[in-house]
Amino acid sequence: MPNSPTIDRIKALVEGHPIVLFMKGTPQFPMCGFSSRAVQVLKAAGADFAHVNVLEDPEIRANLPRYSDWPTFPQLFINGELIGGCDITVELFDSGELHRMVAEAQKQKDEA
Repeated sequence: MPNSPTIDRIKALVEGHPIVLFMKGTPQFPMCGFSSRAVQVLKAAGADFAHVNVLEDPEIRANLPRYSDWPTFPQLFINGELIGGCDITVELFDSGELHRMVAEAQKQKDEA
């Protein structure tokens, strides 16, 4: 994938936050049901997460699917790795795995 200023910015966001959700809207005002559900389960898992509103940043909205090789939003990254979209995030929450991943990411952040 060729580097571009937008790809570099996405990479900096993904690597600069232990947990980041690229979503439509904000955690306070999600603009789609999938983003809303992802925020709900992240909060329920105790996640302290950064977010990017792709509706306010057309460059990120256009380039993130190329960066992540994932076509839809929201997109959850933990420790620089794409976890997936809403369905995967909810499945991880239901299995208890999301709690573990969130706790681990936040522990690493606190140790840094």
